[in-house]
Amino acid sequence: MEGASFGAGRAGGAIDPVDFLKQPQTILRVTTWIFSIVVFGSIVNECYVNKDSQTPMLHCIFNENESACSYGIAVGIIAFFGCIFFFVVDLYFQQISSVKDRKRAVLLDLGFSGFLSFLWFVAFCFLANQWQRTTMSIGVSQGADAARAAITFSFFSIIVWVALAVKALQRYRLGTDMSLFATDQFGAEPGAPYPGYPSGSGVESTDTYQSPPFTETLDTNPKGYQVPAY
Repeated sequence: MEGASFGAGRAGGAIDPVDFLKQPQTILRVTTWIFSIVVFGSIVNECYVNKDSQTPMLHCIFNENESACSYGIAVGIIAFFGCIFFFVVDLYFQQISSVKDRKRAVLLDLGFSGFLSFLWFVAFCFLANQWQRTTMSIGVSQGADAARAAITFSFFSIIVWVALAVKALQRYRLGTDMSLFATDQFGAEPGAPYPGYPSGSGVESTDTYQSPPFTETLDTNPKGYQVPAY
């Protein structure tokens, strides 16, 4: 089964690059990887502007709040490297033969995706709130498009990371169901004995055996043979 054992139904099988790239999970990772580049790239390149021509010091475009720019950059970098890491994990996931290791990988993916969804939600709310409080000026107007792009793609990143979390949750539930299916034939209690063979299972008692074929009763004194007298 393709989805068995936490999504690795063909553990140890060869990797098909075309099938791997067509997987929804791979497409989502590449998408959120691009979104993270857009967010922190926009903030780093265009969201630090001069307050006026007489002040050479750069200020964050989001209401001159350095925390807003720093937070957006930090979340974008974390998402960037996180996408690369889990992309590699997905690439070699089929080669993991241990069910426990696959379970840890799926749980790590689930936890990280949920955590990034929360970080991007905070980033979107934080940047949008600070942008509403920003006073427009010549310097701010120059980086307005980059600020709006950072806010927009922060919102899109929430959706994509939630979708990744849902995919990881589906893989975990499927793997758990397969594990339960594999062990439901045993006793539920720790000291419960293993079930015996059912009737008609092919294990026959000794009563069912018959005499071997081609056997004859041997006469101790065959006819026509005289015992010599000494």
